[in-house]
Amino acid sequence: MERKLIVIEENCPQNHQCPSVKVCPVGALRQIDNSAPVVDYEKCIKCGKCSKTCPKQALVLKEFIEL
Repeated sequence: MERKLIVIEENCPQNHQCPSVKVCPVGALRQIDNSAPVVDYEKCIKCGKCSKTCPKQALVLKEFIEL
């Protein structure tokens, strides 16, 4: 199974500094102004720390079946 971090913008209030950006150990999340965070998939190690920190469940680590 492959895991991928998904940003659900509808769940993100986008009116504050995202706490999940600060906990990413590899700097794979960035936020411009107070918009929803953007994932750099080249850097993301799929550890799940950001999704556990997100108070609104706007960041979800999904599992996909590779075909």
